[in-house]
Amino acid sequence: SQTAIKKEEKATRGSCVGLGTTRLNSVDELKAAYRRLCMLYHPDKHRDPELKRQAEHLFNLVHEAYEVLRDPQSRAIYDIYGKRGLDVEGWEVVERKRTPAEIREEYERLQTEREERRLQQRTNPKGTISVGIDATDLFDRYEEDYEDAVGGGGGGVPHVEINKMHISQSIEAPLTTKDTAILSGSLSTHNGNGGGNINLALRRVTSAKGWGEVELGAGDTHGPLLGMKIFRNLTPRFFVTAQCGLQFSSRGVRPGVTTVFARHLDKNTMGYLQWRWGIQSSMNTSVVRDTKSSHFTFAAQLGVPHTFIMMSYQYKFQDEDQTKIKGSVKSGFFGTVVEYGAERKISRHSVLGATVSVVRLSLSSRGFYSNITYFFPIHLTDQLLPSAVFYATVGPLVFYLAIQQLVIRPYLRAQKEQDLEKQQESSASNIARKKQEAESAVSSPGRRWGLIVLNAWYGKFVTDNSRRHERAKVIDVTVPLQCLVKDSKLILTEATKSGLPGFYDPCVGEDKSLKVLYQFRGVMHQVLSGDSEPLRIPKQSHRIDADT
Repeated sequence: SQTAIKKEEKATRGSCVGLGTTRLNSVDELKAAYRRLCMLYHPDKHRDPELKRQAEHLFNLVHEAYEVLRDPQSRAIYDIYGKRGLDVEGWEVVERKRTPAEIREEYERLQTEREERRLQQRTNPKGTISVGIDATDLFDRYEEDYEDAVGGGGGGVPHVEINKMHISQSIEAPLTTKDTAILSGSLSTHNGNGGGNINLALRRVTSAKGWGEVELGAGDTHGPLLGMKIFRNLTPRFFVTAQCGLQFSSRGVRPGVTTVFARHLDKNTMGYLQWRWGIQSSMNTSVVRDTKSSHFTFAAQLGVPHTFIMMSYQYKFQDEDQTKIKGSVKSGFFGTVVEYGAERKISRHSVLGATVSVVRLSLSSRGFYSNITYFFPIHLTDQLLPSAVFYATVGPLVFYLAIQQLVIRPYLRAQKEQDLEKQQESSASNIARKKQEAESAVSSPGRRWGLIVLNAWYGKFVTDNSRRHERAKVIDVTVPLQCLVKDSKLILTEATKSGLPGFYDPCVGEDKSLKVLYQFRGVMHQVLSGDSEPLRIPKQSHRIDADT
């Protein structure tokens, strides 16, 4: 009846305990309550359209509650934090079979990461720090006769100095759901002369297809600035950006207009057409293709003072360090510029790269940490010298290898060791508690003919004779593994075993395996399983032949 449905709806809506009891202590009770409510709320049992709609809604709620309660991890999360705990992103990558204490710790970590991402998305901070270094004295030194004439020493130490520096920073502040304020500023200095400026932009989202922006700027580098920018999606594959501005200076008012048309040529390719009028008028067209394994750009520009064509290619290695190598050629009235370089991820938030530019030979290294980019352009020589090209190419490689061995790897190793110690401390009490349970279960007469884990080791095993000098790195996981046995079965899913209760990683970064010696129905069995391989025992193929 309608009264019965409304009564059950109050007990079911928004709560997993609405399956009929405040605590379902067994799987059988859970299944029985689920079947009972499914029969009650099944839409086919109701002919009235309104009752059928309500029943369908409640039927879906019951199914959602059942899916949560039948999964041990989801139920533990719900018991501790309720429905809000299930809404936190990241549980899908968390190892299964966690204890309530471990789930609580994981929840707090995920919440912290979520708040950090939310704050970063709201403010979107960006920064650039560039330090220019003049090292031309390394390759373009004066002749010794001239140095002697002015009193210098021909065999002196080459003079290397910092001749320019640039710092810029920007941050966004959402004012409403449609309005955002963007504050940015920069400071620059070159050979003792410098200046800075500060800009404030107000952006409003006018519709789902576009936005507009007004910009105000002031500073002693270029003078006051008043500008406007408009973005508009004309079609799902075509958009346009228009920008105009007035730059006030001691020479008068300098107007400028820039228009960019862009179109998606295919899934991975964009085409751009840009027209600029003002201080440096030009027309530019470019094609950019970005795929999972490469990035290609072709551009051509006709303008004052620079006319050029440019082609660049970047190859992306499919490794965990996100290694990239790149090269480009740019040719115009100013000559030809050849650049080549590479970059690599060195930690979770850091990327290190180096680029060699051959025209007026210079070396530029780039470091990226969080949302701040660091540039260190080093000017080596004004001439094309083979020695300068060689040292500019080999030098960054040697520097990276040295930093990798002396700084990066020791730091990452220390971080992993700290995480390992925390994991061992958090699981120590749980192991001690379950050790007694496992030993009593193994010694029980009723379990004599069931599955008994006699010995289990986890870590790096040395089986190759050519590697006998290496030391095996394994830990005894007999007790933790026996605790996972249920109904004389042990089932491990396809995931790293270091996350199992009572396990930890004894050899971080190396290949690991799990070796198990167990007894089933009085017969000895043995198996060696890879770290991420699924494992199911007992199996007939694991049986040890008595003759051997």
